[in-house]
Amino acid sequence: MKKYIVLILALVGGRTLVQAQVDPHFSQYYVFPSWLNPALTGAFDGEYKVAGIYRSQWDKLDNGFKTFGVNAEAVTNKKLNIGLNLFQQSTGTGFTYQNAYASFNYTGVRFGKENSHVIAIGIQAGMLSRRFDPTKFTTGEQWSVGGGFNPNTGNGEVLANKGKTAFDAGAGVLYYDMNPAKKASPYLGVSVGHLTQPEGFYISANDKLPMRMTVHGGVAINPSGSFVVTPNFLYLRQGNAEEKMIGAFGQYRVSENTSLLGGLNYRFEDAVVPFVGFDYKNFVVGVSYDVNTSDLGRMVGNANTFEVSLSYIIKRNRILGQRFFSCPRL
Repeated sequence: MKKYIVLILALVGGRTLVQAQVDPHFSQYYVFPSWLNPALTGAFDGEYKVAGIYRSQWDKLDNGFKTFGVNAEAVTNKKLNIGLNLFQQSTGTGFTYQNAYASFNYTGVRFGKENSHVIAIGIQAGMLSRRFDPTKFTTGEQWSVGGGFNPNTGNGEVLANKGKTAFDAGAGVLYYDMNPAKKASPYLGVSVGHLTQPEGFYISANDKLPMRMTVHGGVAINPSGSFVVTPNFLYLRQGNAEEKMIGAFGQYRVSENTSLLGGLNYRFEDAVVPFVGFDYKNFVVGVSYDVNTSDLGRMVGNANTFEVSLSYIIKRNRILGQRFFSCPRL
C-alpha cells in the first residue's frame, strides 16, 4: 500500500508536483528571491527588506494547500548581503512542511570596463521539517462494497516515519549587468537546493529528499525613464517533478513615490498567472491568481490559486549614478 500513499500525496501536491517530497512553490517567487536562489539575497533597491506572502492553492478543494512565508534581508557595504526565510505549508490531509534558512551573498566578483558586470555567489543553510498525520488520509481499506466509506475503520498503513527535522543547505550563482546607462540589462542565475539530501521522510528510513535544480533569467528593458518591462523565465526540477514558467512583467512610474505593477506568466501544463500590484513609497503590494489549465482543473473545476504579498523596503540614500541590481519585481 505504500505506493498508494505516494500517489495520494502527489495528487494533493499539484499537477507539477509528481512526488510527495517536493518543495512548496510560489507564483510570486520574486517576493522571496533568496529562496529561489541564495545569490539573489539583497537584490532590492534598499538597505533592509521585510516581506510576507500567503498562498491558497485549490481553496475550493478540501485538501488544498495553505502556505505562509516571511522573508527578511539586509544589504551591507562590504559586498556581503544576508537574509532569512521562514515557511510553513499545510494541507487538510495532515501534511505540514516547515523550514528556516539563513542565506549569504557575496557580490565582490566584478569585471568589465566599468566593473558593471557582476557575478554573485550565495549559500543557504538551515533546518527543514516535515510532519505527516496518517490518520487524516483515507485508503481503500476504509471503503466497502455497499457500505461506502467508514471513517472508523483504520487505513491499514504503517509509516516508517511520521516526520523529521534535518539540517539542509543550498548554493547558487548569479550574473547580472548593473550599468544604469544601458537600455537592456540581462541576468541569469543557477542554484541547487537540498545539497545535503536529508533522509528518512515518511516512506522509508533511507528515502532521500531530491536536490532541487533551478535556472532563471531575463532581461530588464528600459525604453524610457518611467517604464521597465522584463521578459523572464524560470525552470525548476526536483526528482521527477519539474516546473517551467515564462512571462513578462512591467513597471510604470506614475510619480516619484508611486509605481504601478503588472504582468502575466504561463506555467506549462498547469496555469496562466496574471499579476497586479503597486509600489508606494516603502511598500510593495502584489496579488496574483493562478487560472488552472491542467487536467485537474478540468476534472474538478475551480482548482485555482490565490496569492497576496506585502514587502516593506527601507530605501538607501540616493546617490547620483549609484548602481544596484534589483530583482525585477521589487
